[in-house]
Amino acid sequence: MTVTLGSTCLWFDKEAEEAAKFYTSIFKNSKINHVSRYGEAGQDIHGQNAGSVMTVEFELDGRRFMGLNGGPLFKFNESVSLVVYCDTQEEIDTLWHKFTADGGEESHCGWLKDKFGLSWQIVPSVLSKLMSDPARADAVMAAFLKMRKFDIAALEKAYNQAA
Repeated sequence: MTVTLGSTCLWFDKEAEEAAKFYTSIFKNSKINHVSRYGEAGQDIHGQNAGSVMTVEFELDGRRFMGLNGGPLFKFNESVSLVVYCDTQEEIDTLWHKFTADGGEESHCGWLKDKFGLSWQIVPSVLSKLMSDPARADAVMAAFLKMRKFDIAALEKAYNQAA
């Protein structure tokens, strides 16, 4: 048997194309691959207008996603999030600003929701290293539990002071 793991499907009410354009504008190596539209068939079931966007297949930094305009039945929640690792504070700050603009919401410990309600974790790449030393991990955790957006310098300071 040969199987291929496909893309991650993100269920939107009617914003899949807008979201795909937004996301692909943020990440390098990203593009919209295909847009499919609802036809007349099944309109009594899906309730979408013929010709409206059904799915948008897109890539973010080479990873495949599909946005589905499935109506208002399901909403995003924090049980699923997309994690983005950043090497610099400037990258964290830039992504944080872009994702929280126009109705996005800050949360805690590097989590946020974008204007479509999708949860993201904007995480410094160095965090796993800072958390790998059991003697210092508590200090690092105590520092980031007070943060909304991660502050790399503050995390490194907590790590170094715990030495």
